[in-house]
Amino acid sequence: MEREFRAVLRPGDAPPDAPSERSCGGCTLCCTVLRVDELGKLGGTPCAKLRADAGGCGIYQSRPSICRRYRCLWLQGAFQEADRPDRIGAVLDLLTRAGTTHLAVREAAPGALDRSERLGAIAGRYRAFMPVHVTDAHDVMNPDAPVRVLLPDGVEQRIEGEWVTTLRSGCPAERRRLSWFQRRVRQLLQWLRAARLRWVSGRSPE
Repeated sequence: MEREFRAVLRPGDAPPDAPSERSCGGCTLCCTVLRVDELGKLGGTPCAKLRADAGGCGIYQSRPSICRRYRCLWLQGAFQEADRPDRIGAVLDLLTRAGTTHLAVREAAPGALDRSERLGAIAGRYRAFMPVHVTDAHDVMNPDAPVRVLLPDGVEQRIEGEWVTTLRSGCPAERRRLSWFQRRVRQLLQWLRAARLRWVSGRSPE
């Protein structure tokens, strides 16, 4: 499984190996979010194995290992039963990068967080003690895709390309360019994304 999809749970959440009676049902949002090398599938692209007529996975019994192991927070037992990702409009994971844990909210459609009262309540609960990163589930390969970072006390950062706008209580308070180091890291990520696109385009799915 890719490192970015390893959830790190906080106290009160279900541990990764806890038995869960929940099942995906008709939800297939993770089939867009996940990168599946065995199928030559990029993150952010709907899986070609999804059945448009009946829904669900067309190769469920023989699906790749990342698909078998991945469980979003809801599937692990977090939140309410009614908070299935396709119902609240986003896939939610707790992720750790560079030693910092954040809640990843990958919207099924742009603006889902603002439209869903329940999703907004969940994000509000988590932003009190960790950053909440809001992105478009269909745009993860775009290095210039906007990212919303929700922080405590009504502070929000909106990252677009090399620029970061800080808002306080919804009003713009500061706009700055990423640091030299951050820009170099971004350039490296762009190169890695381009390399992966070339690799996938030249590979035939199994």
